[in-house]
Formats: sequence, structure tokens, C-alpha cells
Amino acid sequence: MKSLRERAAEGLQVGDRFTIDRCFSEEDVRRFAQISRDYNPVHCDARYASIRGFKAPVAHGLLTASLVTEIGGQIGWLAKGMSFEFKRPVYPGEQISCHWLIVNIDERGHAKAEISASNAQGVIVLKATTTGVLPGVDERERMKQMLSEGDPTNGATSSSR
Repeated sequence: MKSLRERAAEGLQVGDRFTIDRCFSEEDVRRFAQISRDYNPVHCDARYASIRGFKAPVAHGLLTASLVTEIGGQIGWLAKGMSFEFKRPVYPGEQISCHWLIVNIDERGHAKAEISASNAQGVIVLKATTTGVLPGVDERERMKQMLSEGDPTNGATSSSR
């Protein structure tokens, strides 16, 4: 099966779908809090999260939304806009699947994708839309070169379909 990067190097089309799976750990949530400086107690304190009605501290919405940027980064999508609707909490240790669908591409290579992320029970936890610019001919050629060199700048380790 081809990687997302390989598929992008060949050229993207309306109807292309991408899926990644990820499980955020408690350490991921702690590190995201440090990087983002978002120390809302709902992410960091079990008692506070419980008072707010959660069974445990929850992952940051934007950490969950980083699944959108993971796919975008793999396919060379230059984001111009994003919107998110956080539907349900995501807890550390919970498997999340993110599904992208390219729904529109204009003659300039500007595109729109619709995204949903769901937990292992199939419950949608995030809905999103992103607009961006697809890799052009020169960018796709460079991606092919990067792939032939082992894609040395690509730190992705998660599964993708």
C-alpha cells in the first residue's frame, strides 16, 4: 500500500481519501500543554475534569485536531483555512481514526477537504473542514526525490491508509 506522501507525489484528485489512526497518551497531553501553554485544568487535573463532568482529564481539542495537520503535512497540503467542531471528548489511551476526503479542487490547485475523526466505538469526536493549496508539479517532483532518498525529513510513524 502506498504512503500518503507517495500518493501526493503522484498527484491528488477530488475523491481522494486518507485515514490515519492515533492514540494520544497522557504524556502527549502533558507535552501539548507545555508547547501550547494551555494548562486548562480539564486537561491536567483529574478532580477538576470530574467536576466538569468528564471521566478523566481530556486531550486538548487542538491536539486532536493535529490529526488534520498530520495528514495535511504528509500530502504537502498548504493550509489556507481550517474550521473545527469538537463533538465529544478524547481521553488519553483512546484510539482515534481521522478520515479526510478531498471534495473540491479548482484550476489553480486550491482545494477543500472534509474531515471527521471517530473513536473506536465509531462515535464522531471531531468534524473539520480545511482549505489549502495542493502541491504543484515542482513540489510533487521534489516529493518523489525525497521519497527516493528515504524521505529523511519525514518523522511520521503512525499507520495510514
